[in-house]
Amino acid sequence: MSQIYEDYYREIPGPDGTVARIETSFGEGFNFAYDVVDRFAAEEPQKRALVHRTADGAVTEYTFGDIKRLSDKAANALRSLGIGRGDPVFLLLKRRAEFWIAIVALHKLGAIAVPTSHMVSAEDIAMRVRAAGAKAVLCACTEDICARVAEALQGTGVITVTAGGKYADWPEFDALTEAADESFSRVATKVTDPMLYYFTSGTDGAPKAVIHDFSYPIAHIYTAKCWHGATPGGLHLTVADSGWAKSAWGKLYGQWFVGSAVMVYDYENFYAGEMLRLLSEQHITTFCAPPTIFKYLILERLDAYDLHCLRQVTTAGEPMPSEVARRFAEGTGLTIRDGFGQTETALQICTPVDTEPVAGSVGKASPLYRLQLVDEDGAPVGPGEEGELVILSNPDGTRPVGIFAGYLGDPERYRDAFRGGVYHTGDKAKCDACGNFFFVGRVDDVIKSSGYRIGPSEVEDILMRHPAVFECAVTGYPSKTRGTVVKADVVLKDGFRGDSQMKTELQDFVKANAAIYKYPRMIAFASSLPHTASGKISRAAIRARDREALLAAGKSS
Repeated sequence: MSQIYEDYYREIPGPDGTVARIETSFGEGFNFAYDVVDRFAAEEPQKRALVHRTADGAVTEYTFGDIKRLSDKAANALRSLGIGRGDPVFLLLKRRAEFWIAIVALHKLGAIAVPTSHMVSAEDIAMRVRAAGAKAVLCACTEDICARVAEALQGTGVITVTAGGKYADWPEFDALTEAADESFSRVATKVTDPMLYYFTSGTDGAPKAVIHDFSYPIAHIYTAKCWHGATPGGLHLTVADSGWAKSAWGKLYGQWFVGSAVMVYDYENFYAGEMLRLLSEQHITTFCAPPTIFKYLILERLDAYDLHCLRQVTTAGEPMPSEVARRFAEGTGLTIRDGFGQTETALQICTPVDTEPVAGSVGKASPLYRLQLVDEDGAPVGPGEEGELVILSNPDGTRPVGIFAGYLGDPERYRDAFRGGVYHTGDKAKCDACGNFFFVGRVDDVIKSSGYRIGPSEVEDILMRHPAVFECAVTGYPSKTRGTVVKADVVLKDGFRGDSQMKTELQDFVKANAAIYKYPRMIAFASSLPHTASGKISRAAIRARDREALLAAGKSS
């Protein structure tokens, strides 16, 4: 029996049998909600699509038949509020099951879904709603979230809807959906229509909205099939809030395309033991989480949990410390495979299924894309040389599938990102003669000290091997004599003291494992590090904090 994804996706093998390139095809009216979700509902209505588990252990399963029926009703309910094709609708739904019903319904309407982290402030919500021209906000009904939404939308006329409870006189999504008609006729949409806005912070910290069109889900077939290792009938868990772009990578499009169910764990506070228990009790087959999660998992007794169903494990978001990967493999027998991409793109680089990772490498280029590393003049660099990662256009000059269609309201920024006919990712890397990529960092993260260029990831990876280090971030700190010096902010494990002796020990440890100029001349011990909403360590926040401290010291002296 052929798989639905095969109508849109074909792998072309190379001489060695690996996937050399991927051909995609889709009509001008392709719409994931109708052509994938509803097709599964027609062909295999009882096929499991979604498993939702709350923190207290309550489990609800949804079939593709359920998702079609509920999304049709939800589309009618949203339409009754005046929401239609081209209308941006914000989704602040945490990990509630309503997210999946609502986003499929919005796709059916031809509306624009704007998934948003529930952790953003009222000011952030107000700014984003204005920038997007939002028609409505659908939010989880908690006092904190609703109060922020109410503050942000005061006097705007934007429609507010709650999920999971009643707040003020706002309409309730669940009640509206339950009362709505089940019959819904297909709305004509174009594959070039905007489907998603994702707000993401640039290196200057100013959030910008990335636009993805209706072709975007097709790019994630490779993500799910060849990186996550998702298979028909499997159950995939990606640890991500529904407001993150990582949710589109691992909790919806690619997994459903290949016929795998999606696991949603709706928890408030992360506990490593609870996550491991979930993997065991729900028989998770494929698992993806940021490195921070694995740092906590390896502190548990991994052999105390039955993980025999778990076959594939992946990570993304920031470099995976080799020591963490080694300890996880020792405890489970499973290899963590890296992947890399951006909110603006689908998966760019990964270590595919059934491929052994190369030490320090994030993997090889996705066959969806033609990647190059270029110098500051745009000329390709040689093997082992550092360059900016760029994505070439298709041979016919068109935009590759999965690459964003624009920055909302900022065409100049978009043109600049595609200067020279290639997409400039702003990420620095090296590539060996075998095609293995080694991530260096964001262009703005690279440290220039005494004439040397130092990638923070390499120093962080070395520090993470030290038995006292739980988490760390390496940044450049302004210096009158060297321009910038290497600084490490370090969180120690319980039982270790952040004193001068530990500082010297860590500096010597880096000196013994890297070129002498890379060791951190400054080390600051902290109880925690700043993280972005998606869980990444924020080097930008550390640099900003250091600049503010220097400025304050200058004013007081």
